[in-house]
Parts: sequence; C-alpha cells; structure tokens
Amino acid sequence: MDSLKRKEAHHNDCSSEERQQFVEAKEELEKWKRKVEEADSKKAKLLIEKLDSEDAKKQAEKELIALATQQQKREDSSLEVKKVQENNFLDLEKSNSALLEQLKKFRTILKNKKAECANVQLKINAEIPEKKVVFTGVEKTTRDANYDNTMAVFSITQRPTFLLKGCQALITFEEEEVAAKILNQATCPVMFGTKRVCVTPQPVTLEPSVKFEVHMQVSKRKICFSDAAPILPEEHMKDWLEACFSKPSRGGGEVVDVIYNKKRGSGQVTFLNTGVAENLTLKNKYCLDTNRKIAVSTFPSLEYQLKNFQTFSGVTKRTVLLDGIEDIQDEEDQQDILEIHFQKPTNNGGEVDTIKYLSKGKDAEAYFTEDTL
Repeated sequence: MDSLKRKEAHHNDCSSEERQQFVEAKEELEKWKRKVEEADSKKAKLLIEKLDSEDAKKQAEKELIALATQQQKREDSSLEVKKVQENNFLDLEKSNSALLEQLKKFRTILKNKKAECANVQLKINAEIPEKKVVFTGVEKTTRDANYDNTMAVFSITQRPTFLLKGCQALITFEEEEVAAKILNQATCPVMFGTKRVCVTPQPVTLEPSVKFEVHMQVSKRKICFSDAAPILPEEHMKDWLEACFSKPSRGGGEVVDVIYNKKRGSGQVTFLNTGVAENLTLKNKYCLDTNRKIAVSTFPSLEYQLKNFQTFSGVTKRTVLLDGIEDIQDEEDQQDILEIHFQKPTNNGGEVDTIKYLSKGKDAEAYFTEDTL
C-alpha cells in the first residue's frame, strides 16, 4: 500500500517536472518565434531599403546620364556658336580687306583727279593761241575795284569723243527723224557688189566731256619772286627786300608791302603805282645786290578761278553707229556704198551730213561738236 502511494507520488512528481519543462519549452519556442518574426521583419525592411536604394541609384544614374547629355549638348552648342563667330570674324576680315582695297582705289582715283586739276592751268596755257594786238590809244576811265588787275575769261570746251573701230562706220544724218528710223531696224541689208551684208545700227554713246570757264586776274601792282635765299633774319630780310625793290635805278618803285617765306625763299611785293610790276615781270630777273651778285626770279601775280563747270554725256540724236560690216572692197568704195544706201528714202534713209568707215584693223577717235549731237 505504501509502495503504491510512493509510486503515485513519484509519478506525480515526474508529471510536474515534465509539465514544467513543457512550459519552459513552449516559452522558449515562443521566444524563438518572436526572434524569427523580428528577423523576418528586419529582412523585409532591408529588402525594401535595398529596393529603394536601387531605385534611387537608377534614378541617380538617369539624372547623371541626362546631365551628361545636357552637358554634351551645351558643349556642341558652344562649338557651333564659336564656329559661327569665327566665320563671322573671317567674313568681317574679308569685308574689311575689300573695303581697304576699295579705299586705296578711291584714294588713287582722287590723287589722279587732283593731279588733273593741278595740271589744268598748264593745259590751258598750252592750248591758248598767241594773239597779235595793235595799240590804238588809252581810254580814260574812272578807277574802280578792278583797276589794279587785268582780267581775262577763258571758256574751255572739251569735245565729246567716240572710239570708232575697224569694220564700223559712223553716219550723221541731217534730220533726227531719219536716225530714229534707222535705229528702229534690227538690221539693214546692204549690197557690197554681189554680196549682201546685214549691217547692225546702234546708238552712239559718247564719252563724258566737260565745259568750264577760267577767270584769271593779273595784278598790275604785285609781283612774285623766288630764289631769295635767307641771308638775314626773317624780319631784316623783309626790310632789306623792301629797300632793294624800292630802287628806281634798277627798275623798282615805292613799295607798299612785302611778303616773304623764309623756307621757300619766295614771296610777293606790292608797289604803290602800276607799271613797275609789269616792267619787272618782263625782265624775269631782278638784281637785289650788285656787290654780291644776288638776283631773284620775278613773275606775275596771278589768281585763277574755275567757274561754270559742267559735264556732258549721253547719246547722239543724229549720228548712228553701223556695226557688223565686212571688208569686201576698198575702204573708200565701201564708204560710198554705205552713204548711197542710207540716202535712199526706200531704205528709210535721208540726207547724210557726214560718214566715216574704217576697214578691219584700224581705229580712230571721232570728235563731235554741239551741232552734230
């Protein structure tokens, strides 16, 4: 009986221990479950963070690629702008060079024009013919503003010209209407012997020409001189020159004023009375000092004015150029044939004033007067 109780007690003790172990095992299991859940939760968070970081990385890569593309576009745009600027700079340099060349040409033209204007006086002096005059008497006049000067006016007219070449003819009709009729024809068939030649009528465009007047005044009381070396200071030179030109024994007279240029050794003397200047300029030389043998060159005091300058250019109304002529006969014979042909009213011609034909290989300048224009 006792042993049975002991067994039951022992059995109860074993059961309580097992129960205790089971409780502990269950608690341990719950503990590990929580740890596993926590680990899974952390793992899930880490996975989410990893995914987020990969998305951020991809986004960063996309933004980096976009920035690189934008940077490349900017560099390409900058290169294009640089190329455009370089091309514009080259164009500006070319334009500048062209303008400089044009400026040089215009300067050369201006220089030549100035030289031509400077030579107008020489050309005029060369073209004015000598004129014989006869002294008939002195006309008494009251002294006016022009008493001290001799005035002259020269009208210069340049005749218009045209370069006539070989196998061409210039024909001038008496009536403008005839020339107009001839110019209205495309070609004019002309028979030279047995050969028919289609002559082409063309208007005559003249080279530009000019017309102007040169107003010249020769002083009766002033002369100009040169070759007067400065042997004294400038102020003393003027006094010395005045004293030298005042000596009647050498052809001088009472002096009103002296202008002297020390650098050029030239100047101008104004006398009180007329007649002295004319006598000195006719001698061309004037002795200042007989002891030193100093003499100066004397010449008139002239003043020039260019007035009424006009230019002319245009097409003649009565003259026609005949082109396309062939050399078939002698020059004079062909000229006669042309004149006879264009005189006939049946050929729309009329009375011919003048005609000139040149054979092949020749050329000549044709001059026109106002009545032939």
